[in-house]
This record gives sequence, structure tokens and C-alpha cells, in this order.
Amino acid sequence: MWWTVNNIGGPRRVNHAAVAIGDKIYSFGGYCTGENYKDEKPIDVFILNTNTYRWSALPKPKPRDSTYSDWPVQRYGHSISARGDNIYLYGGRNAKKIWSALYIFNVQSLTWSKPKVSGEIPMARDGHTSTIIGDFLYICGGFENNDFSHFISKLNLSTMTWSTAWADGKAPQYRDFHSATKIGDNKILIFGGRSEINFHESYPTDVHYLDTDTMTWHSPRVSGLVPPDGRRSHSAVNVNDDLLIFGGYNSELDVHYNDVWVLNTRTWVWKEVTPHGSCVPIPRRRHAMCQIDGGSRLFIFGGTSHYDGPPLYFTQEQLSYFLAIDDDYSADNMLIDLNDTYVLDLNPSLKTLCLSKVIESDLPTENLPLNIKQELKWMTEPNNISTPLRTLP
Repeated sequence: MWWTVNNIGGPRRVNHAAVAIGDKIYSFGGYCTGENYKDEKPIDVFILNTNTYRWSALPKPKPRDSTYSDWPVQRYGHSISARGDNIYLYGGRNAKKIWSALYIFNVQSLTWSKPKVSGEIPMARDGHTSTIIGDFLYICGGFENNDFSHFISKLNLSTMTWSTAWADGKAPQYRDFHSATKIGDNKILIFGGRSEINFHESYPTDVHYLDTDTMTWHSPRVSGLVPPDGRRSHSAVNVNDDLLIFGGYNSELDVHYNDVWVLNTRTWVWKEVTPHGSCVPIPRRRHAMCQIDGGSRLFIFGGTSHYDGPPLYFTQEQLSYFLAIDDDYSADNMLIDLNDTYVLDLNPSLKTLCLSKVIESDLPTENLPLNIKQELKWMTEPNNISTPLRTLP
């Protein structure tokens, strides 16, 4: 397991949602300090070519365009799930509103549609998760109507009918900004998130999974020398039916994380993993992580982190937008929005390791073949989707 790629200049986004299809990663929405999210405008769509590490932005429609009304508006705290060539976007919010509508983005036509749905349509929410198993999309957790959501909703993707999914067993404590990861053919594994005990934030460390065949909650007893701290706004993926988590934040400890943990879902033992390589991401939360190449490469990008560098320059208007959407901002708790992209290669080839060594040691490249030079350039050359932040003079 090696950190192999780090470049900057990608989308500077926080609380976005992303998914991989083929060799592309599609990232939707999120926010960036200093931008206006009080006005409704079409959602950002960024696409990453994972072979060249190049980001591009999908052009947005103008109000007069026929497709303008098909696009969801810009938001954060929403969820994304993929099935075939379709990506399902649900929920999310901006500075004024929370949504319950469902949208579908097709990666072949690069177009949006808003399907007609029926049944027990869930309440508007953000900070939830969505997971597709079989013909159903499951919505778990999140925050709705000034309270944590107490229900699981599921959408039949064949009939586009919503229903409430009642489950037996002891359900997880209500929470938002957790992870919900498909394990095996029928399980949704819940870890982390932010909950509440006696009106104070809490960060549960227990693990639960929902068996969607029997609709039963299970709470396995996990072990390990030192389990990971509770956290929210982390990322999680399935690696050979084990759970891998990265990053996140715990407000009780005031800690951002950049650690990697793996939970063996057969023995239920946690293990912290320290990948090789020098290009280690800084601690962060509200980032995105997607799997490519059958899950062997993990792409981590964006998010926000603690900042104690030179004061950043923002106008008063920009600061007013920022204060309206980030509940963790204070003068003593400065955060910085990130525009970097990292790759964690779980099984790097000898070629990849050699390229990483050339970059890490700044070795001469003039005598290398042209195709190798091009790959090195892709791995290191900044993108131009976003610009560097300004500091006060």
C-alpha cells in the first residue's frame, strides 16, 4: 500500500459527493469558502480522468437553455450512488434550503433528469448516506427537520417507488455524516458519524450492519489493540469485503485525521495501516474517496482541514457566505478548503513504484522514454480547475 500521486489545482470543494464509473470519477456539488450559495444555480459537475489525473468541469446550462430546469441546484451534504451508467443524487442543502428530490445523471449523455417517484417519499435531509443493493437504493441517517433522521428509506429503482424500510434488531444510534458501505451482496455496514447524547455531540465507535435480505440489524463485537477514534465526515470503501476508512474529524477532541484503518469483516478486528510513500495527505474531513481499477487504487480529493498559516484574504462579502454554511467556523478555528488529489495504490506495480521514486527523489528524467516522461508529468503537473488561495499582505 503506497501513496503514489499528489497534485493540486483540482476542484476546491468541501462536503461534495463523488463516485467512480469505469476510469472516470464524477464529483458533484460541495462548497468553497467565499462563494455564494444563497442564490440557486446549477450544480457543479467535475470529471477526473484517472489515467491522466486531469480534472475537467462540465459546462453548466444558461437560464435560457432548454436543459436548465433539468439540473439540480448547487448543494452540499447530498448523497451519490451509481448503477450502470446512471448516478443517483438525493438530498443535500444550501444556505437556505434542504432538498428531498431525486435526480439522475447519465454518464454517456452527460445529462440530468428528474424521475417521477411515488410512495413514501422521505423528508428533505442532508448528511445522510445512500447505498445501492440489488434493485434498491437505501437512504440511512442524516439530519432532517432540525433532528436526526430515525428512518431508513428505500427506493425501488425499477418502479421508482419509495417506501420506509423497517428492520428488526437493535438499530444504530441516530447520526449524520457517517459512512454506509456495501459489504458482500446484501449488507450495509455503518461506521462513525456524529450523534448526540444529552444535547452534546458524540462520536460512536461501534459498528453495525444491516442485512437487507432479512432486514435485520446486527452489532458485531469488534476488537483490535487500539480501535480508531470516533469521527464524522470520513470516507470508507469496500476492499475485498473489508472496510477501509480514511480521515475525518472529532469535535470533542478537535482532531482532523489522515489515518488509514482496515476492519476485517470476518474476524471483526481493526488494524491501523501505515502506507509507504512520502506524499501523505494532510488531515482532513468532508473529502471524497473513490475506487478505480477494481478497487486497487483509491483517489482522495478535496475536503477541509485545520489551518494555522498566514491569514487568508477574503472580502467581507465572501466571509458572510462562509459563515452561513460552515457550522465549525470561528476566529480560533480557521479551516482551509483543499484542492488536492491523492492516490493510494493498494497493490502498486513495479513501474508505479519506480515512477514514484523518481518523483520522490527528484531524479533526472532527460534520458527516459517519452511515454514515461508523459506519465511523470501527469502525476505531478497541477490541474487548473482552481487557483491558489490568497494571503493577506
